Amino acid sequence: MNQTAIFWPMLAQVLLIYIVYCVLGRRRYFAVKSGEAKVGQYKIRSTEPASSATVAANLVNQFELPVLFYVLCLTLHATNGVNYLTVALMWIFVATRYVHAWVHLTSNDLRGRSRSFFVGAVVLLAAWVWLALHLLGVV
Repeated sequence: MNQTAIFWPMLAQVLLIYIVYCVLGRRRYFAVKSGEAKVGQYKIRSTEPASSATVAANLVNQFELPVLFYVLCLTLHATNGVNYLTVALMWIFVATRYVHAWVHLTSNDLRGRSRSFFVGAVVLLAAWVWLALHLLGVV
């Protein structure tokens, strides 16, 4: 397998971040336009209206667990550890991030968010275990 295949899931995750930024911008714009918020409220997150605060929280989420994903992808590439399994795991992780973001930005159902987060975290952990075994020469 081509070692650069690991970069496609990374690009998809980066796209998600830009999508969330766009949603945040739109929600803030329309909150001000509708009178729900004043521009000054965005200086401090605690005064941000609920319509955009959820999106801002999701954006923060995109820089938490995914940091481990980026490091893992780059490490897999650097150690020639990219194979069909690792690419599939990375795609599954990214899919869980899209589901998590969708739920967070729409219904904000805690059960759905928690499940997608948990599945993504377990998949990412499995990929880290695979990397450790790869570095040990076991796989």
